[in-house]
Amino acid sequence: MDDEGRGFGPRPEGGAAPRGAAPLGAAPADPLPYEGIWRFTAPAVDASVPQARHAVRDLLRRQGVPVADDLAQGLLLIVSELVTNAVKHAAVLSPTIAVELAVGAEWLRVSVEDNHPYRPTALETDHGRTGGRGLLLVREITREAGGLCEVEHTASGGKVIWAALPLRPARFS
Repeated sequence: MDDEGRGFGPRPEGGAAPRGAAPLGAAPADPLPYEGIWRFTAPAVDASVPQARHAVRDLLRRQGVPVADDLAQGLLLIVSELVTNAVKHAAVLSPTIAVELAVGAEWLRVSVEDNHPYRPTALETDHGRTGGRGLLLVREITREAGGLCEVEHTASGGKVIWAALPLRPARFS
């Protein structure tokens, strides 16, 4: 549910994503129609995983973000993995999670925030385990796309895990 309790779905936050400074004396460029920042919250329950993935997919389509199919599929897998991790590992201390999608002229950034202080690390491949490699997968998808992935503490004592991907990566275009 979002903060107003009307269901799962993104709301615009604070206008367009930054595009860089305009030259001195020049008028700022108008943001592209697909640029912006959207943030939504959801309960930390299993049903939120597909809902978050569908909300991000629908947002990309509705805003007309020029994202290649392979990159979009990678982004949706990242959303699924990050929300799954928050649901599995943070729900005890964080009954609500936040998902944010920021889209700029040449990049997009997805983040998942929870109130649990534990900062996960990417586990190495262990073929005997059936789980525990979500962050490793997120980092690999991000790296292959030419992007960045980080885990940061929040001011409230929780954490945010984010992945930034170029809209026109060399590997996926």
